Amino acid sequence: MPAHPADHSGLWSPGRRALTTGLVLTVTLVASESLAVSNIMPIVDRDLGAANSDLYGWVFSGFFLGNLIGIVVAGLMIDRGSLVRAFVLGLSLFSIGLLVGGLAPSMPVLVLARFVQGLGSGAIPPVAYVSIGRALPEALRPRMFATLSTAWVLPGVIGPALAGFIADTFHWRIVFLGLLPLIGVAALMTIPAIAAVGPAAAASDEDTSRADRGRRLPYALMLGAGAAMIVAGLTDARAIPGLPLVVGGILLGVPAFRRLTPAGTLRAARGLPVAVLLRGILTFAFFTADVYVALALQGWRGTSATVAGLALTAATLSWTAGAWTQAHYIGRYGARPFIRTGFAVLALGILGFMAILSPAVPLPVGVASWAVAGLGMGFAYSPLSLTVLREAPPESQGAATAGLQLSDVLGTALGSGVGGALIAFGHREGAEPWVGLAWAFGIGVVVAVFGAVVAGRLSARRPAPSPAEAIPVDATPAVSGQRTDPTR
Repeated sequence: MPAHPADHSGLWSPGRRALTTGLVLTVTLVASESLAVSNIMPIVDRDLGAANSDLYGWVFSGFFLGNLIGIVVAGLMIDRGSLVRAFVLGLSLFSIGLLVGGLAPSMPVLVLARFVQGLGSGAIPPVAYVSIGRALPEALRPRMFATLSTAWVLPGVIGPALAGFIADTFHWRIVFLGLLPLIGVAALMTIPAIAAVGPAAAASDEDTSRADRGRRLPYALMLGAGAAMIVAGLTDARAIPGLPLVVGGILLGVPAFRRLTPAGTLRAARGLPVAVLLRGILTFAFFTADVYVALALQGWRGTSATVAGLALTAATLSWTAGAWTQAHYIGRYGARPFIRTGFAVLALGILGFMAILSPAVPLPVGVASWAVAGLGMGFAYSPLSLTVLREAPPESQGAATAGLQLSDVLGTALGSGVGGALIAFGHREGAEPWVGLAWAFGIGVVVAVFGAVVAGRLSARRPAPSPAEAIPVDATPAVSGQRTDPTR
């Protein structure tokens, strides 16, 4: 298709309407499920938890670890020549995870189901990204990313509260099982459109990408296994086998992470490496607290799931507001001020939300504070993506953005896992529920402050304004969802 300025209105033209509609519907469904699970988990835990309450955090960590592996596997399948196979496999695994999760008789089965869901959802971003790159002219791609980002708005506004209402009024299993028919509709609409997308333009580029993916897959598996061992060791909290698991996870995961990210990432080298590292620090800080917001409101303060959903919705909307604000001013001030401010605002938001652990603090304080945390994420998340694209040489942008995605997902998995481990430890020690929650939120505050300090190593150079930077690719969040989706 020819690329020319007049194409800016062509996303909904007859030749592109099916692809646009199918991708928007698919992203909307994945977003809805991602936002819903966090809010209904306290109800699920009461129903399935019993002696397995220690697995609460694993419901989220398992999803994110599966997501990490699914991204790389889907990329390898795409590079071997088939967008359709990767998309069908992704939706199939996601659907199997929904079905098993909706019928799960116990928490271990639910954790397994969430891991399978993560594998499937990890395939969606690479398929969407490559489909856009191959099917649309360059002038239309920013608009398509912005269009897909809006697919998170409706789930963000009504998803948590609606899921909470369904779980409170009917049953939490409907939240999982009710999406299955819609997944089938999305598949019927999207698969023909993706099948019509042509192959990559240059075979040599495809061969290079295939070789790179082939090297990345074993390291991605090592990184996922290492992260799982660390979370398992921390959750166990006993010297044996906890300590050997943590040490083994570090020995397995650190070399893999080093190979999957730009040189110098672990030591926060200036420029590109520190930007990649900061994305993981950012998601670690946020998700150490985010996946336990509903637990604090429902499990400790005794609110309904419907009311708890308001806090998640507030964070989603404020994240969007922060993202659009930074997109408007980043050309004037540069990325570093927004990233440092974002970390600081995130720390204040988490700290403010901690206050509702005291029964004397009104619940609206918690909702408002969590909106502040979302605003901080909106300020910092997208500028890190733009920084990586700006700092990476053109021939290395693919590897750099892949490293950014993996850092993102790893931070999310470890953050939710560490928070869960602290809450489980407090539960085993017989402490009141607020104690473990306070530890989890406190770690989030400390890591966010650390991120603000490390962000000082970013380049102060201001990017040249461009049409692509005027549209925030990462505009709308996936609260409690997979975070490596380039459509955000």
